[in-house]
Amino acid sequence: MKALVIGATGATGKDLVLALLENPEVHEVHVFVRRKMDLHSDKLIVHIVDFDLPESWNNLVQGDVAFSCMGTTLKVAGSKEAQWRIDFTYQYNFAVAASENNVKTFVLLSAHGANSESHLFYSKMKGKLEASIRKLIFQSLIIVKPGILLRKGSNRLGERVVVSFLQFVNKLGLLKKYRPIPTNELATSMVNHALLSVKGCTVIDMNGIIR
Repeated sequence: MKALVIGATGATGKDLVLALLENPEVHEVHVFVRRKMDLHSDKLIVHIVDFDLPESWNNLVQGDVAFSCMGTTLKVAGSKEAQWRIDFTYQYNFAVAASENNVKTFVLLSAHGANSESHLFYSKMKGKLEASIRKLIFQSLIIVKPGILLRKGSNRLGERVVVSFLQFVNKLGLLKKYRPIPTNELATSMVNHALLSVKGCTVIDMNGIIR
């Protein structure tokens, strides 16, 4: 299997690339990034691209399965417009290229609560991306919707507080659908679902990720 990845330098993306490289069914992993990666493997092919110029790299988006897990925060992006460009436009352009190049399976990392009609900017953005990619042609479209992610070495205070709270109430049997999940477990689940190649659109919630 030849895998394609956008968002390979993020917390989940890094673990996803490692999971793909370790999987014997995957013979090539092509990542599309802005700068060089500090990772080396005979299976890994790194494409350094300008995401604002999709016409310069869309012909390279050719393989068996494409994973889209790019994302940022409003604080890091600096504005809603910049976040929209990264979280929506870049990923949609990648999906369009994959569809036009007949990539059979597309895996989108979305978010719990994504809703194109939401009044919340982040949820609405994620929902609109899901809706837009659903209109493209793939043999298998997998939309993964995790809750809070456990990122290795996270320095986000708010994230650590929410994670601690959820882990506490989860032990009491509450809010299970919001339970935090380590990014490496999420990455493994994404690879496993991609290998199943179930036809049509499949939405994977927290229970599906854990299973």
